[in-house]
Amino acid sequence: MTTAATDADGSGAHPRFARALKELGLEELLGRARRFPEGTRTAVEAAAAVGCELSQICKSLVFAADGVPVLVLMDGASRVDVERVREELGVEKVGRADAQAVREVTGYAIGGVPPFGHRTSTRVLADRSLLAHDVVWAAAGTPYAVFPIEPKELVTHARATLVDVRERPADGV
Repeated sequence: MTTAATDADGSGAHPRFARALKELGLEELLGRARRFPEGTRTAVEAAAAVGCELSQICKSLVFAADGVPVLVLMDGASRVDVERVREELGVEKVGRADAQAVREVTGYAIGGVPPFGHRTSTRVLADRSLLAHDVVWAAAGTPYAVFPIEPKELVTHARATLVDVRERPADGV
């Protein structure tokens, strides 16, 4: 749904995310954001809408690490290995945050969480797999809008730590 409250600049981006881009000096990304009426809630939907490889989608996933929120940025073709996240953070327990916790921490609904521009500041981990591409597409604050960004720029503006936390194939390759 496009309304003045959710799409004042015509980009399809959530107003909070649009403000964050402007504050970071990334306003030009608003002009490259794309809105899809059919939605981009999942990585598969986003890749199909954009016409890119699944691995070019940047998923923004919120986990609870010993009860403290952490954002993990992962390529759309991979899954997060929570044990690797646990080891990276040096915590006892890591699990997915529920929808209410995601909204409270980020200010966005699942399926539209951008990599930065959140309501609260959280620790961010970015999987190195994102660096395999020249451009990745991430949510622009709604389940209907995405924006392209160079992966190194994404990591910088998300204030992320580069890590290897994706699941490995069973054969270890």
